[in-house]
Amino acid sequence: AQAEGPFARAGLSLEGWEGDASSLTRELVEGRRRDAAAGRTLAGPHRADLIVTHLGKGQPAHLCSTGEQKALLLGLVLAHADLVAERVGRPPILLLDEVAAHLDPSRRAALFERLAGKGQVWMTGTEPALFEAVPGGATHYSVAHGEVVPA
Repeated sequence: AQAEGPFARAGLSLEGWEGDASSLTRELVEGRRRDAAAGRTLAGPHRADLIVTHLGKGQPAHLCSTGEQKALLLGLVLAHADLVAERVGRPPILLLDEVAAHLDPSRRAALFERLAGKGQVWMTGTEPALFEAVPGGATHYSVAHGEVVPA
């Protein structure tokens, strides 16, 4: 339901599984012996592919640029974080690895602005320059030679 912005809106669908909660329950009950013998669950949505579409372009994510794919993924992560915050009454801790690597400067700035004041966020990256636009109040660390030190 997000408006179009720096993080593309994603359309999601499952390919390879049709069902709902009652059909999944039935499949799991009927397949319990088979699943136990296999050592894993052989039926359900985890066996399907998640298909992501860039709604603004009407284009499958796998045909988008690396930056667009990263923006789609961030849009999903941020939407999920907002949903969790709404449901539990507090923002989740976010761990974002190499989050700024494929974002252009405007998307980086939009990300940092959106995350500001949203709870605890840990971001990693190999280039300190990518984090120059992080608003004041953030704590920066550097890791070198097996040591973590304030940057």
